[in-house]
Amino acid sequence: MDAQTAQQQAERVAAPLPPRSPQQGGGGDFTAIFTVMLSFIAIFSMVLLPSSTNLKNTLSILHQVPEGHVGVYWRGGALLKTVTDPGFHLKLPLITNFEPIQVTLQTDLVRDIPCGTKGGVMINFEKIEVVNRLHKDNVYDTLHDYGVHYDNTWIYDKIHHEINQFCSAHSLQQVYIDMFDQIDEKMKDALQADCTRYAPGIEIISVRVTKPSIPESIRRNFEQMEEERTKVLIAVERQRVAEKEAETQKKIAISEAEKYAHVSKIQMEQKLMEKDSSRKQEEISNEMYRAREKSLADANFYRTLKEAEANKLKLTPQYLELKFIEAIANNSKIFFGNKVPNMILDQRLLGNLLQDVAN
Repeated sequence: MDAQTAQQQAERVAAPLPPRSPQQGGGGDFTAIFTVMLSFIAIFSMVLLPSSTNLKNTLSILHQVPEGHVGVYWRGGALLKTVTDPGFHLKLPLITNFEPIQVTLQTDLVRDIPCGTKGGVMINFEKIEVVNRLHKDNVYDTLHDYGVHYDNTWIYDKIHHEINQFCSAHSLQQVYIDMFDQIDEKMKDALQADCTRYAPGIEIISVRVTKPSIPESIRRNFEQMEEERTKVLIAVERQRVAEKEAETQKKIAISEAEKYAHVSKIQMEQKLMEKDSSRKQEEISNEMYRAREKSLADANFYRTLKEAEANKLKLTPQYLELKFIEAIANNSKIFFGNKVPNMILDQRLLGNLLQDVAN
């Protein structure tokens, strides 16, 4: 019902009533007027009242629970166990108070958290974001114990306490540089540990911590230190690059030497194989020559043996006499006289001598 409808209802109430007949009594007119007035008051309380949340939730009859929230109710200051889901619901005005409670992920932003480090330096965390969620099943217990603003107790105040505890136990170097990347997890674990123990319905999803603000003089010192550290890192990287280049050159030289050694080994093996092949060829040639010479020697021996055997068979007196006659016949000179040279013997004497030798 909007403002235009309410205005139309008000005009109906303000319009003059038709003249009453003499038969109508005054009691019926008063009842109609009272009914119209109650309707006007209800419409006025629902639409025309200022949009103050608490006042509207107190006076309204019909109320809406948005998506991602649940509705909780107080009657006479006592929290009711009734928890409604998103949608339209009815309640008693002026008696029952209503409040929507978010049960989806929400981010609580905590600003300006001062703390002192172990060395006495004051720093300030300008912004810390805590992503959390209240489970629907634990809404009544959490609100009963800690109220609607439960996050003030377990997030806003708790994050201040944990940050100060962390800073007081560490130096500025650790908080600002060395351990800054661990602060998120440490804060999340600390918050979740206490919530699990005292308020189980609150779940801490994550914590995001921004870089803290430190005094300007110390910040300049840190910047100079960072510059020097950067120079050292650059020098170290250059040295590492030079070492890598030298190592690369060494590996290349070793690879080249290994390649040459491998090639030399292959060439040497090739030469050895060639020599071995030549040696084997020489051995084969020698074997062939020895076999051939042996065959020739055996052949000569066999021929000589056979010739000896043949000569032995030929050495007969008749054959010798024949040869003697042939030798005498071949002489071109014949000596005549009383004395013949001693070398010429009678063939008969020679034949008798050979026969005796044969016997």
